Amino acid sequence: MKQFFIFFKKESLESLRNFRWVWMPLLFILLGLIQPITTYYMPKIIDSLGDLPEGSVIEIPPPSASDVLFGTVSQYFNMIGILVIVLAFMSSIPGERKNGSAALVLVKPVSFRSYVLAKWTSALLIVWVSYILGMFANWYYTYQLFALIDVSLMLKGLMIYGVWLTLVVTLVFFFGSMLKSGGATAALTLALTIILSFVPTLVPEKLKWFPSKLFQYTGELWSNGNISEGTTSAIIITFCLIVLLLVSSLAIFKRKELI
Repeated sequence: MKQFFIFFKKESLESLRNFRWVWMPLLFILLGLIQPITTYYMPKIIDSLGDLPEGSVIEIPPPSASDVLFGTVSQYFNMIGILVIVLAFMSSIPGERKNGSAALVLVKPVSFRSYVLAKWTSALLIVWVSYILGMFANWYYTYQLFALIDVSLMLKGLMIYGVWLTLVVTLVFFFGSMLKSGGATAALTLALTIILSFVPTLVPEKLKWFPSKLFQYTGELWSNGNISEGTTSAIIITFCLIVLLLVSSLAIFKRKELI
């Protein structure tokens, strides 16, 4: 455990030095603000563009607060956010293996498990802090510009979708433990994420437990206020998959060449 905290401190300091603790939260806050602000001012933006026949009136039905909240998750966090997460951490393990720092550290009597888990925990902490700040920024502006969504309901949805983001982070480190290229790690992570998101659309009624369904269940919770059938099973399956990927990452990394 002592080695874990030493590695965790090292990763946290590195994230401070490369400003990851600054730009990731700011980026997620920005992503959280875009949807409510652009949706609210869209009629005025269109009207200011001109080139409309005289007397034309643009009427855009105002969306519900839940639509605005979920729109941020679907259009920004689930696309740009995941891409940013993958690119930010794709070289966490491959990069140190490539520059030789992993070999210098791990030739000493240190734990491979502490090394990998510290990196994963540090990355997960940054992602969750950034994600929570982005969601609260979105929730606050949605309240100011549209309507209030109960904070407890927002937090439940935040936690459900956060499990999916945790799986994405774990996939980055799983592929990073077996590959020496950050680019290949990112490509495989994004490819598998897309596949996991696409598969449930083929047989939606039979794959209610699928991890990527957590995205859909988040939107349904905010829309109707109730936890959808299949949410619990999807969360359990996702957590089991996260544990399996972590155990596999440790086993693979321990047996891989460090350089």
